[in-house]
Amino acid sequence: MDETEPTPAAGNGGAAFPLVLRRVAIDTYRENVAYLHRDCEVYRAEGFQALAKVEVRADGRRILATLNVATDPRIVRCNELGLSEDAFAQLGVENGAPVRVSQAEPPPSIPALHRKIAGERLTREDFHAIVRDIAGHRYSKIELTAFVVASNQGELDREEVYFLTEAMSQAGSRFDWRERPVVDKHCIGGIPGNRTSMLVVPIVAAHGMLCPKTSSRAITSPAGTADTMEVLAGVELPMARLSEIVREHRGCLAWGGTAQLSPADDVLISVERPLSIDSPGQMVASILSKKIAAGSTHLVLDIPVGPSAKVRSMPEAQRLRKLFEFVAARLNLTLDVVITDGRQPIGCGIGPVLEARDVMRVLENDPRAPVDLRQKALRLAGRMLEFDPDVRGGDGFAIARDILDSGRALAKMNAIVHAQGARPFDHNAPELARLDFTVAAPAAGVVTAIDNHQLARIARLAGAPKVRGAGVDLLRKLGDPVDAGGILYRVHADFPADLEFARQAAVRASGYTIGDAREVPHMYVEF
Repeated sequence: MDETEPTPAAGNGGAAFPLVLRRVAIDTYRENVAYLHRDCEVYRAEGFQALAKVEVRADGRRILATLNVATDPRIVRCNELGLSEDAFAQLGVENGAPVRVSQAEPPPSIPALHRKIAGERLTREDFHAIVRDIAGHRYSKIELTAFVVASNQGELDREEVYFLTEAMSQAGSRFDWRERPVVDKHCIGGIPGNRTSMLVVPIVAAHGMLCPKTSSRAITSPAGTADTMEVLAGVELPMARLSEIVREHRGCLAWGGTAQLSPADDVLISVERPLSIDSPGQMVASILSKKIAAGSTHLVLDIPVGPSAKVRSMPEAQRLRKLFEFVAARLNLTLDVVITDGRQPIGCGIGPVLEARDVMRVLENDPRAPVDLRQKALRLAGRMLEFDPDVRGGDGFAIARDILDSGRALAKMNAIVHAQGARPFDHNAPELARLDFTVAAPAAGVVTAIDNHQLARIARLAGAPKVRGAGVDLLRKLGDPVDAGGILYRVHADFPADLEFARQAAVRASGYTIGDAREVPHMYVEF
C-alpha cells in the first residue's frame, strides 16, 4: 500500500495511518516532544493521553517522544504530527514528509527504576538497562526526574557508582586513539571564571601529548569551557572532524554533545540543571564516563575547596577523592586528584567573553593577565606533563611555564582555534554587553570573603552564558584593600530587564564581605 494513502487506524500500539510531519520551532532541551491536535483522528482512535510516550516512524527511521496535545491549528493541524526541534533533528526527515505515530511500549528498565525509587540497590545489569533507555530517549522527563532524585536521596554506593559510570561510558560513541598516554583535565565545577582547561590544553599539546578535551556547556554556571571557547572558535564538531584536529594538533577544545560521548549524561544533565542536583555519585559517573568515552587514559581532576565551593571542607574533599579513585581504578583510568583553593572565583571575568579575555591575556603573557588563573593552570598542566614517562616527577611545572612564557602555548592555541573555525575576538577590546553598573564597597577595609555562588548567580541574571558579553568583571579579590565607595566589580548586560534583575540581586547580597585582614579564610590547597 502507498505510504501516503490513509489506512485504518490500528489501536493498542498498531501502525496508524500517516500524518504530515510539521517542524514545531520549540526548544524542549534534550527531550523529544510530539504534538497532535486534539481533534486529530489518530489521537482519538489510538486513545492517546497528554504526556504519554509515543513512537514516531518515517522513512524507515523511528524515535520515541512525549506527546503534547494542542488545540490551536497554528501549532499543529488535524492532519499533522508536530515535532520539537530536538525530535525533528533526531528523526532526520524533511518537513512535510509522511509520518506514522503509535503508542510506545514502556521502557524495559522501568521495573529497575521502580526498585531504585523504593530505595533498593541495583545491579550492573539494572544500570546498563536504565542507561540504554535514557540514551534511547525512552524515558519521559518525569521518569528521568524520578531516577535522578532517587539516586540522590538514596545515595548510590560505590559499586553502584561504578556500574552507572561503566554503563554511561558504553552507551554512546567512543574514541580509541591507539596510543598512551591520552591525557585530560577536569574540574568538578562551582568556581566561576575557572577556565584553566583553555590554558592547560595548548600547553600540554605543545609538549606533544595527546589531549582531546571535550567539555560541557554551562549547567548552573555563567559559562562552561565550551561556552567560553565558542567565543574564539566553533565547538560543535562532528566526530570525524574532531578526530582529524586532535591527530593533527594533538589537542582540541570542543563541546562533547556533538560527538555523542556518553549521551545519557547529556539527557540527565537536562534534569539535574533545573533541580540543582549534583550528588557525588552522579558527579563521578558524569565526569568519568565522558573521559572514558573520549579515549582518555590519564586524568588530572581538580577539586576546589572553599566556604562557597561545591566542596566545603577537606574531609568532604577526601571522601569525594576516594570515590573518584575507586571508580577510575575499576575502569583502568589513571587518576591524579588535586585539591585546590576554591575560596573565590579564578581570574577576573565571569561570563564567556570576559573569561575568554582572561585566557588570551595569560596566553599572550599580557601584564594584565590574572595571576591566579596563570598559576593554577601551570600547576595543573605540570601535573599532566608528569604523566609523560620522560618527565621526572616535580619537573612538570617548570616545563609548563617554559612552554607558556616562550609563546609555544599561544601558537598551539591559535592553531587549534583556526582548525575549529576561528571567530573574530580582540582581548584588548572585547565585545561586552552594552549596559553595565558597578557595585561599591559599603565601608573601608579588606575583602575577607567572596561568595562564588552569589557572583555566579548575578552573572547568570545578567544574561550569561546565553548573552556572551554579559557577566561580572571583578576588580577586587580576597585580601585586597578597598576604600568606602571603592568599586568591587562591574556587571555587564545586554537587556534592561537582565540588568535590573542582576542589580536587585547585587543590592540584596553583593557577594563580598569587607572586614579585617585577619578574617580572610584559610586556603585549602594540596598540590
